[in-house]
Amino acid sequence: MSAIILNDLSKSFNQKYAVKNVNLTVEKGELFCFLGPNGSGKTTTIKMMTGLLKPSEGTVKIANINIEEQPIEAKKRIAYVPDQPLLYPKLKGREYLEFIASVFEVNPTDYEQRMQKYTTLFSINDRLEELTEGYSHGMKQKLSLCAALIHNPDILFLDEPTVGLDPKSAREMKNLLRELCDNGMTVFMSTHILEIAEQMCDRVGIIKHGELITVATMNELKKERGSDSSLEEIFLELTADEEARTFISHMKEEESG
Repeated sequence: MSAIILNDLSKSFNQKYAVKNVNLTVEKGELFCFLGPNGSGKTTTIKMMTGLLKPSEGTVKIANINIEEQPIEAKKRIAYVPDQPLLYPKLKGREYLEFIASVFEVNPTDYEQRMQKYTTLFSINDRLEELTEGYSHGMKQKLSLCAALIHNPDILFLDEPTVGLDPKSAREMKNLLRELCDNGMTVFMSTHILEIAEQMCDRVGIIKHGELITVATMNELKKERGSDSSLEEIFLELTADEEARTFISHMKEEESG
């Protein structure tokens, strides 16, 4: 069963499309990276997929559940970590995790095991008795990641997850995401760090001006664009305007000539 199905998904603001006719299927256990320039529609798409924005047209299915028709059932299956963590400032870290666990009705044994595992992994287990208002951005990001995994979601949505993380935590996160996907969780992640996408993801989707322009594995992209091309080069070429694309093409010809 597919984890995510988008069918002609569109969102317009003031009669202008931010996302237009996106069709995409992401399979169970896949680590999918969503790429695009600033303002291309990445976050808008993710907000529609997580039920935070209502589509102007089209549908989102989460584990074969239409999120607009059955929002509660669909949202039980997912977790979402935005690029700017939203926490309750007057709660301690531990209280916030307990609150999230109660919302998703996680049994106490599972909660304790997951809480210990993830807070230790991200080195915040000794800061859980502090109010979250005193956390740094990186600490808030780590706590958000721990909270997202407390109920063991079927699908994890991450919007720029490495923002604010130190190199060690970023590496731990990358290893964890790969492990989670290998164990059947689906991860849908947007990122500006193309090296992460190239190293980690099973497939990448590239969006430009609200339209999905390609979905492929790295091998497929390199086969189409040249085996020695990096994802950065492919991304810049696909998302550039015509003038920039011509310039890049000329540069490649000079380098090879």
